[in-house]
Amino acid sequence: MTIWHPMGRLTNMRYYQVGLLLVATLAVFGFYYLGSEKQNFSSTTRRIKESRASQSTSLDIDLAGSSELKLSEGKSKTLETRGTQDYHLLMMFTKVHSNPGLRDKFQVALSSLVRYGKFESSEVLSLHFVADEPSKEIGKAVMRDLLQGASFKYKVIFHDVIALTEKLFPIVEAMQKHFSAGSGTYYSDSIFFLSVALHRIMPKDITRIIQLDLDLKFKTNIRELFEEFDNFLQNSVIGIAYEMQPVYRHTFWQYRRENRNTKVGDPPPDGMPGFNSGVMLLNLEAMRQSKLYNQLLEPNTVRQFAEKYHFKGHLGDQDFFSMIGMEHPELFYVLDCGWNRQLCMWWKDHGYADIFDEYYKCESHIKIYHGNCNTQIPED
Repeated sequence: MTIWHPMGRLTNMRYYQVGLLLVATLAVFGFYYLGSEKQNFSSTTRRIKESRASQSTSLDIDLAGSSELKLSEGKSKTLETRGTQDYHLLMMFTKVHSNPGLRDKFQVALSSLVRYGKFESSEVLSLHFVADEPSKEIGKAVMRDLLQGASFKYKVIFHDVIALTEKLFPIVEAMQKHFSAGSGTYYSDSIFFLSVALHRIMPKDITRIIQLDLDLKFKTNIRELFEEFDNFLQNSVIGIAYEMQPVYRHTFWQYRRENRNTKVGDPPPDGMPGFNSGVMLLNLEAMRQSKLYNQLLEPNTVRQFAEKYHFKGHLGDQDFFSMIGMEHPELFYVLDCGWNRQLCMWWKDHGYADIFDEYYKCESHIKIYHGNCNTQIPED
């Protein structure tokens, strides 16, 4: 679902209708131009359905797995499709209809993003949401309100969680038994590994995307986070911050016992504490091109590493990235802790009070708060 918003409504209805049709055409044949099946969210069809531009303020387009909603253009700024640069952001937005707490977290995240967000006039922020149908309807209503104050151009795109799960399952099925909470491989668990294989699902013209948890609060312009892509090293494919609790000290306990001099699970700056997936910069093009990264997705490789490290996790993509990061740290650009200031302190009260602060401390300027494990985020 795509929402365009450069500030206000066109007063001229005829101009509005013409502009709306132009944007719809360019969106269909430009941004979401349908190529091979591997380049699109749809697994079964290239069908595109375009509704009539009428007196309504919206135009819906179905993309067989994703959908867009466009609102009217602002009267002082009209959207120029040519020459624009898209910045892509993705969030999971499932089961919101049955969990009011998720809706509250999302409102905090989106309102703070809008408050601090600033982009150039030629730039568009594309907001991608993976959603089930009931949550999608809630999202439409919430975003119509929260995005009203945005000073930048944006699009909102909803992707169907079922369609994505169908694509993900064959890729990540083998790794789920090592990194899922349940005992065994569950089809529905696949969505928790979306970031691992996103480079094989997103259209190839999307080369970079940032994936975020819902329980965040921005304290700075989100555009600055996109600039961190420029700091990636030659072999980096993913930007991600360290885990700020001794989660992986605990998870790798057997490996650590057998390898007394290892840095696996040790705190920073010299240790390897594992990663937190609340904020991730995914260089999709680099992920596609990296022979090493794609080899690490192979079932035999996952199994061999899981056996080597005696690894059994429950945090999905975060566990996978943490495990392969122990073996191939060169694939990861480590984000400063200020970009993912995790607030959860659960492990402090569960056996690690004596060393907890070595993981938890962050002396950097805080740019994003992460209220993981339902921790309260500080008020402004």
